[in-house]
Amino acid sequence: MKLLFRNIKQLLQVREKGITSLKGSQMKELPTIDNAWLLVENGKITDFGKMEEIPTFEEVETVDASGKILLPGWVDSHTHLVYAGNREQEFVDRINGLTYEEIANKGGGILNSAKKLQETSEEELYVQSARRLEEVMKMGTTAIEIKSGYGLTTEAELKMLRVIKRLKENYPIAIKATFLGAHAVPKEFKENKEAYLDLLVNEMMPKIAQEQLAEYVDIFCEKGYFTVEDTHKILTAGKKYNLIPKIHVNQFNSIGGIQAGVEHDALSVDHLEVMTPEDIEALKGSKTMPVALPSCSLFLSIPYTPAREIIDAGLPLALATDYNPGSTPSGNMNLVVSLACIKMKMNPEEAINAATVNAAYAMGLSETHGSITRGKAANFILTGKIPSYGFLPYSFGANHIDSVYINGKKI
Repeated sequence: MKLLFRNIKQLLQVREKGITSLKGSQMKELPTIDNAWLLVENGKITDFGKMEEIPTFEEVETVDASGKILLPGWVDSHTHLVYAGNREQEFVDRINGLTYEEIANKGGGILNSAKKLQETSEEELYVQSARRLEEVMKMGTTAIEIKSGYGLTTEAELKMLRVIKRLKENYPIAIKATFLGAHAVPKEFKENKEAYLDLLVNEMMPKIAQEQLAEYVDIFCEKGYFTVEDTHKILTAGKKYNLIPKIHVNQFNSIGGIQAGVEHDALSVDHLEVMTPEDIEALKGSKTMPVALPSCSLFLSIPYTPAREIIDAGLPLALATDYNPGSTPSGNMNLVVSLACIKMKMNPEEAINAATVNAAYAMGLSETHGSITRGKAANFILTGKIPSYGFLPYSFGANHIDSVYINGKKI
């Protein structure tokens, strides 16, 4: 059945094929059609245009979108959605004055999540994760990347990746899996990090490749976690197993991780709360997408990614949630877009571009997601009746989504 949207107040992010990412001043441009129509067939965007030029269609189901805006669904290129339990006690500890590092040193943080995950059955982990996935889909996310990294043992890392694989099989949303075994050093390897790195490379990666459980490899390149040298080792090993590099980098310190990412042609470098002029210079001319995670900055009360410096240097920027139990217990991309405008001084056009076109690039989905383009997947958000698209980030505390469509079907 064909699905026809009529009287769309504004159709956003209308692009011809060939646009994969937007840089610098390009990010201020958001092509739109006022008073538009859009046709969906077999889960794809077939055609669109102005209402005054609409052809006659037969055998179509019609949706009247009067007063509503239609835009591509959000693409969330950085999450840790598969985890066990929660860490609300650490949230309270931080309010009471403990730092992120102090919480980690007393057994909290990533190691706390790893302990819970190791003790949780695969079935229970799947049930918890599926609930979160359904929640973010209702909030407009139509493609999502999910990382491992809360297992930190071969068995538990594989358990996480198998859960991600099951989610892929059971839900219509596009899902990409990332192997993040190098998220933290387990307690038993505290005095011998090299042995843990060897375990990642020589035991975990071959099994992941054998079962085809991940598309990407990632590492937390940061003081107290993994060094630039460790990063080179993990990303080099990942390539042998056809795992495309991504990196957690520059969250608290700039230690050369961005340069390492560019050297390995990383698809993205994520976090970037702390950026030096050298870091920005290193990204120029590269194929690596910078990704900002503003809801992490909100939750941890740490600096926000300097979006203006990045964009004004002629670079692209993507936005993602970092959904995880410790530093961002929210998968709400609408909040991320608002924070980008409120706290990072991005204008609404830049924020929407960062959460659609550029985010699709950061997930390797430019051919199918991120814009209203003929032939792309019919993944989009239909808003309620709102005055303008600027109202989306402005009215940050309310839900302005009327409905979400994935592959042409209302969810």
